[in-house]
Amino acid sequence: MKKILIVDDQRGIRMLLDEIFKREGVKTYLASNGPEALQLIENSRMDGVLLDMKLPGIDGKEILRKIKTLYPEMPVFIMSAYEEAEMVKQANCYGADYYFTKPFNIFELKDAVIKMINRKKVLSE
Repeated sequence: MKKILIVDDQRGIRMLLDEIFKREGVKTYLASNGPEALQLIENSRMDGVLLDMKLPGIDGKEILRKIKTLYPEMPVFIMSAYEEAEMVKQANCYGADYYFTKPFNIFELKDAVIKMINRKKVLSE
């Protein structure tokens, strides 16, 4: 079973994404802040991460940097309400695979994540 980590400080977004991905047969892990996210990543190998950029504790850029240092091949999908060119540039510099601006189309996000984690499976076989 594929596993993804959903990191967002907004409970409603975490719950919505949790439900969407569980329906697709994906095991989900939820974190509301940076320290929780890093602990989950260190304790369980994920197939992908959905990451909000604005988080309490440790921001998304720092989490992204740490994820890509530990697991360079792990797909990371950035979610942010901020479409600032500088933030997108920084996320790309740290190795983000996709960038979704909130409010995002939930079906586009779901399809992109499913495609990427399934592609990862095929590449590793």
